[in-house]
Amino acid sequence: MWKKKTPVKPKTTWGKIWYFIWHEDSIASWVVNIIIAFILIKFIIYPGMGFVFGTNYPVVAVVSESMEHNDSFYNWWYGQEDFYLKNNITDIDFRTYSFVNGFNKGDIIFLYGTTPENVEVGNVIVYWAQDTEKKPYPIIHRVTNIRDTGGEVYFETKGDNNVRQIREPELDEKNVAVNNYIGRATFRIPYVGYVKIWFVDMLQWTGIMQSGPDETTTFINSSVEPNLG
Repeated sequence: MWKKKTPVKPKTTWGKIWYFIWHEDSIASWVVNIIIAFILIKFIIYPGMGFVFGTNYPVVAVVSESMEHNDSFYNWWYGQEDFYLKNNITDIDFRTYSFVNGFNKGDIIFLYGTTPENVEVGNVIVYWAQDTEKKPYPIIHRVTNIRDTGGEVYFETKGDNNVRQIREPELDEKNVAVNNYIGRATFRIPYVGYVKIWFVDMLQWTGIMQSGPDETTTFINSSVEPNLG
């Protein structure tokens, strides 16, 4: 019967370090592995993905439910069609859009850093709210209109699961400036983001990490319209 050989503990300093990281079965070694993984993700993997995708936020986790559909397309559409028809968007138009069935809390979303000029109605985009102190996380909603006021261009957005657009001082969806634009959502991995959400919640609970976004802990707050739960 084949037996796994136990690595021989080296005598050199670098050999001992290598053995400690990769072979030693201890809590200290486990903690060091987590720290190394964090450093690799923050300073190598994440920046590398940002370079490839053309944005500082190439991968983000959804932490709200305003882009969920929770039903078949037409059952969802019949509850939303008045808003979209007022914006000259038909069901046929909508079915050609990306994320036609929305996405869910806990999904991982990959962004592509297109220029604002390449954004089209129906795209799902990520952007900063007008007041980032009250809403510190990026928002991910669908573009329902692009308005040119004569030199200034604004996106109008809405969460698929919201009855109406959010019109608040800290987030006004009818006036999303192009300067607040971060990137366009391209594809998703369902529910994998819960790992990130739980991990960061644990770090914040223990006091290791303060609340608020940075390059490796970015969440997307797909904001739910007020009073809709």
